[in-house]
Amino acid sequence: MEAEALKFFIACVTAAGFGIAVAASFCGIAQGLGLKAAVEGIARNPESSGKVTVTMLIGLAMIESLCIYALVIALILIYAHPQAAAIAGLLGGVAH
Repeated sequence: MEAEALKFFIACVTAAGFGIAVAASFCGIAQGLGLKAAVEGIARNPESSGKVTVTMLIGLAMIESLCIYALVIALILIYAHPQAAAIAGLLGGVAH
């Protein structure tokens, strides 16, 4: 049972690391594209900089929230799974 728990933990850590890497990379690309479009819009029409800036910041916050959701799911995968007690016993920790 303990070997299966350790394999499950390794799979969870791998999935969490891969998931956060993918989420962070795509969120970074999306934020870069959004910032690029906002700067181009302001360059074409400087009078609209206030509205474009506010809209851009709201959009960037929404994109960043997607990466934060991925981080929360990754932390749940690592720390809140059924075999936590078995893994803590294997690693010499105290299970709660």
